[in-house]
Order: sequence, then structure tokens, then C-alpha cells
Amino acid sequence: MEFYEVIEKRRTIRDFENETISSDVIERIIEAGFKAPTNDHMRDWHYVVIQDKNIVMKLLDIIPKGISDKDMDQLIKDWNLNDTLQQECYRNAVPKQYKMLMDASVIVIPLLKQKTDILNPDNISHLNGFASIWCSIENIFLAATAEGYGYTLRVPLGNEGEYARNVLGFPHDYFMPCFIGIGKPQKDAAKVQQKNIVLKDRIHWNKW
Repeated sequence: MEFYEVIEKRRTIRDFENETISSDVIERIIEAGFKAPTNDHMRDWHYVVIQDKNIVMKLLDIIPKGISDKDMDQLIKDWNLNDTLQQECYRNAVPKQYKMLMDASVIVIPLLKQKTDILNPDNISHLNGFASIWCSIENIFLAATAEGYGYTLRVPLGNEGEYARNVLGFPHDYFMPCFIGIGKPQKDAAKVQQKNIVLKDRIHWNKW
């Protein structure tokens, strides 16, 4: 798949087929993550790959399994989601947070060595490591797309990160930025309309 075609086709998917992914493909996808730029040249990242559904069930047990229409309406109000396309996206995404990860063929947990307090940084430079692993995660999204698969992600809420640490046993000096699910998209997977951006309105040449 040509590079710009991969970028065009990249989408967050929340509806997956029941299909396995070979270890070779998973390793290629994660290897692409290690090609991303890094803040300190060390790429001190690790990825926990979970295919065992029993472990997946335990890992995801802390995630809410649905949301009522009333609570969904309140969430949209509380989060000030006023754009109709944005509302559509959240109405599709929030109720599927558990199922989309449970149905994925594989769960990938990215980890970065936490050398500063990411949640309470002294300055913006202390977020360099956090920024770097998100570059790695984007490479994984693009590589999964190039392989013909889709991905989904969830940023941990509350104590989900610590719960995942207890389930998976990763060290206390490593930080988990998200859950990633990878799998084959269903043929009728929901496709939320993308927000149209007028490029000439967003590029400022030489000055704003």
C-alpha cells in the first residue's frame, strides 16, 4: 500500500471480525513503532502483547461495559461536545470501550520508561518521553493499516493503568499511555464521518 494511501485509510475501528493475526505480522507492526523518533535516542519502550482471551478478560474487567442513553447525553453535555460530528463520534465510541478491545484479535500495551513525573511535569521538556512514545504508537497505527488491519485505543481512566500493571506485572518505573486493540475490521464496521478541514485555513506561511 502506497504511503499516502495508508495515511488516507487510517481510521480508528471499533468493530472487529473474529480472526487471529500471526505473530510475524504483529512483530512487523511493533517493529514499525520502534522506527519512530525518540527524545533521548534510547527507545526505552516495551510492548506487552496479549492474545490469551482469559488474560484479556481479566485486563479489561475494570472497563465499563456500556453506558445508558441518559448518561451518554449527560457526558456530551458535561464535556461540552457541541459539534454534531464530534457528538456522533463519541456516541459510537463510548458504548464500545469494552467490546472493541475484547473483540480485537490482539491487545498491545505500550510502555515507556518514566524518568520524570509525567502527570506532574516541572516543564514541557519533562513530557518529551511521553510525546515520543505517541510517535511510536502512531507508527503502529499506520503499520496495522498497511497490513490490512484496523486498530482501536483507549486512554486509561482512573486507576485502570495501575490495575493493568497488577494484571500484567510490568515494572513500576514504566508508564502505560493506552490500550491498543488490533484486528480485522468488520465489513460493516461503523465509519464516523471525518471533520472536513480546509487546508489553506490551517497553514500559515511565515507568520499567523
